[in-house]
Parts: sequence; C-alpha cells; structure tokens
Amino acid sequence: MSAKEALEQQVKDQADMVRKLKAAKESKERIAEEVSKLLDLKAQLVAEDGTVAPTNVNQKFTLKTAKGTRDYSPEQMALRLSVLNKIVAVFKKHGAVTIDTPVFELKEVLTGKYGEDSKLIYDLKDQGGEILSLRYDLTVPFARYLAMNKISNIKRYHIAKVYRRDNPSMSRGRYREFYQCDFDIAGAFDPMIPDAECIKIVAEILDSLNVASYVVKVNHRLLLDGMFEACGVPLDSFRSICSAVDKLDKASWQDVKKEMVEEKGLSEAAADQIGEYVKLNGGKELVEKLLNDDKLSKNKSALEGLEAIKLLLGYCEIFYISDKVSFDLSLARGLDYYTGVIYEAVLLGDASKGEEVSVGSVAGGGRYDNLVSMFDVKNKQVPCVGVSLGVERLFAVLEQKIHAANRKVRTTEVDAYVCTAQKNLVEERLKLCNQLWEDDFKVEYSYKKNPKLLAQLQYCEENSIPFAIILGESEIKNGVVKLRNVLSREETEVKRSALADELRRRLGELNLNGTVPA
Repeated sequence: MSAKEALEQQVKDQADMVRKLKAAKESKERIAEEVSKLLDLKAQLVAEDGTVAPTNVNQKFTLKTAKGTRDYSPEQMALRLSVLNKIVAVFKKHGAVTIDTPVFELKEVLTGKYGEDSKLIYDLKDQGGEILSLRYDLTVPFARYLAMNKISNIKRYHIAKVYRRDNPSMSRGRYREFYQCDFDIAGAFDPMIPDAECIKIVAEILDSLNVASYVVKVNHRLLLDGMFEACGVPLDSFRSICSAVDKLDKASWQDVKKEMVEEKGLSEAAADQIGEYVKLNGGKELVEKLLNDDKLSKNKSALEGLEAIKLLLGYCEIFYISDKVSFDLSLARGLDYYTGVIYEAVLLGDASKGEEVSVGSVAGGGRYDNLVSMFDVKNKQVPCVGVSLGVERLFAVLEQKIHAANRKVRTTEVDAYVCTAQKNLVEERLKLCNQLWEDDFKVEYSYKKNPKLLAQLQYCEENSIPFAIILGESEIKNGVVKLRNVLSREETEVKRSALADELRRRLGELNLNGTVPA
C-alpha cells in the first residue's frame, strides 16, 4: 500500500468515527475534536502536481476556537479591562513595578516545579535546536528572571496569559489559555510581614470588584509536613499525599482517602488520622488548640508552622481583614515550590438563594523561598512570597452577576456624541468635535454627511453614550449647543464657551465605570 493509499484509508476510518459519534449523540466538543482531525488528514491528501486531491473538493471547514480557548466580544473585553484596571490600581497602591517574560521558556526551566501538575505543561516541537514549553504560570518565569538578572529585592506585578493542557470547564471559567495576575515580594524580610500584605491585597481587590462574599483560607507547609509526619506518613510520600489533600475543595474526604490508600499506598490508619485534622478550620483559638495537641506539640515542624500562622493572624487583625481569613488545615496547594505560608481565596455562594456554599477559588499563593536558588549557579536563595489571581473565574462570576441584574457593559468610553439637526452642517460638526478632542474629551460623530437626527440619537442609546451635543443653524447663530442627557432625554441649552466645563461637571456626576441599565 502506497503512502497516499494509507492516508486515504486513514481519512475513511476517521470519517467513519465521526459518523458513529454523531449517531451516538456524543458531546459537541468531542465531535468537533474528531472532525478537526479528519480535516487535518484531508489536508494532507495533496496530489503530486500540487492540486488538492478529489476527496478534499467539497470539504467544509469547521470554524471554531481551539479546545479550552475562547474569543471575547467588545462587551466582554470592556468588562475585562475594567477589572484589570482595578487590580492594577491595588498593585500600584502597594508600590509594585511591572515586568514581562516570554510566553514560552526552555522546557528544563519548567520541569520539576509543579509536582503532579507537570503533566499539564504544553510542550512545543523542537524549533532551532531548543526544547521549549509554554509557560504554566508566572511564578517560575519570575524566579528565573530574578536568578538570571541577579535581583534579590523587588516588589512586582505581572499580568499575562498562561497555558495548561488541562481538561477545560468553560462554564466554570477553567480554560487552557487564560490570564493570571501575579503580585510577588522578593527579598529577605522579617517573618509574615510581606505575607500578610499579600493577603491584604487579595482582600482589597475582591472588595473593589464587589463580586460576592469570600474567605481567604491560610495554612503552612511546615504544619502540613509536621502533621503528615505525626500521622505516620513516610517522608518520601509527603508531596504525593499533599497533592491528594489539595483535592479536598473538589472531592469528598472519602474520595481523597481512597486515593491515598489505594493509589498512593498510605496505611488506612494514617489516612484516618490525617482526616481528623483536615476537617478543622478557625482562627487564633484553633492555633492555640493545636499548640496543645498531643501529636503536633511534639513535632518541631508542626510547632514552627503553628507559630508562624499565629503571627500571621495577628498581622491580619491589624489590617482589619481577620473576618475574611480562616485558618484551614485542608488547604494544601499541591505545587512543589511552596515552603511556608499558603493561602487561597474562595468565593462563597448565597445559601438563601440555593447557591453552592463554595463557588470556587479565585486567588492563591504562598511563600516559595527555594525556587530562585534552583536557577542560580551558586544556589543563592532569594526568599519570595506572592499571590496569583484567577481572573477568568472572576470574569465569569461578574458576567453572570451583570446578566442577572439586567445590566449591560459599556463597550466604549465615549463621553459625548456630536449631532447635527439639519443638512449641510458637517463642517460645523467636525469643528466642534475637534474642539472637544483638544479639551481631552472622548467624542464620536456620524461619518455620514447629512445623517438623520433620530439615527444619531439612537446610536447614542444603543452604545450607552451618556451625552449628545446637538447643533442646528439657530444654535450656531446664537453660539450655543443643546446638551442632551441620553438616558433621561432632558435637553439644556449651553453656551459654546462654557461647554467644556459643563460637560466635565456632568460627567463627574455619573458613574460610568462598569455597567448601565440594559
């Protein structure tokens, strides 16, 4: 069988598979994935003379985004930019600078930093002699940046896309390509001071976005290690057991215990002891209780972790965020690079409305003191602590909230639309627009020479432009304009010389940041 015949047989087999999937009413995603493979195979059937083979003549190309990715409409982008601007404002308030790093790294830079999640890294084909992978997060590239540039002290934020070969859940804001917003403090400082500020930053951001009620869960890797040791977990199983505990926000204790015992070889007695601890959460009173616990009080690592949490909770009181913080022993965060405090912000549903108690994690982070030294030839340590916001989930929650409130997002930031009421006034319209642009207003106008006034006003309403400025022959003669509030449809006559001040005053009275009634 020739290569072409073999390829034709593959096309036939793949086409049969697609037909079977459609007959079995499989999911649209699965069918689209197999159709995409079929189209790829057909595309390879190119005749020797360079023309497309007959099997490809009537091909219908399926237009779709890649699995786990999406396009964003103007409304969605307006919301995203509004959210990102608020996040950046908080980062800047705390003195951060920003950096950027390549979207792909040498594969060896990313290898071995993410524990079991390393299987989710996207590898790229060899291009030009380098083995590369798409970045999985922004933390490891940041550590590489510090080591490469010999930086030992910086407070930085970074907002960029990351990539994970995960099983996507579009409805819950989980994608294969998505934005992360990271804030990190690198440098040797006294215990828990920068750590507490990272939690404060999370609280400030979630409060500014007004998404929902939330809780920031905190724990400590030393306490987890001490707890595992006290419960009889072998030292070489700490990380794998930690990874199992990390699934408690998505799975029941019975499922997690089954994984520990049946898949990871932990004794049932040890698993049961861990189960007693990971059900605990609270505040300072829980810390005091555990400091007197028979098992943990005899373990050096556990005691060190508990003292650190006690100090952290004290700083949280000073920052007035104690009511938002919960010491939770089920929090594990499976990434291998964490060395100290770990935390995770979780949105809470409204039980009175039948919503889930926990909507999901929207931020997470912790201390990673040894990551930079992995990249330094002299193993120089640069202590770091940081937080990463899962903005895709925040976007999803905010979109649902706006839809439920029957509101719509403004897609432009236009302050006013210059209208003309009669024909042959295009030059006057352009003169007024230019005057307003010179005064730093965001202004639009019709590109038609003689547009109808009703069409111009409808454009304002459809695009949520707050003000229309109407010019007619009498207004031009008298040196005035009509300033129309698009929402209320009230019109006021304003002198041209006073227009800028009056428009600025009225804009100051409006809340244009976000949404308007639908």
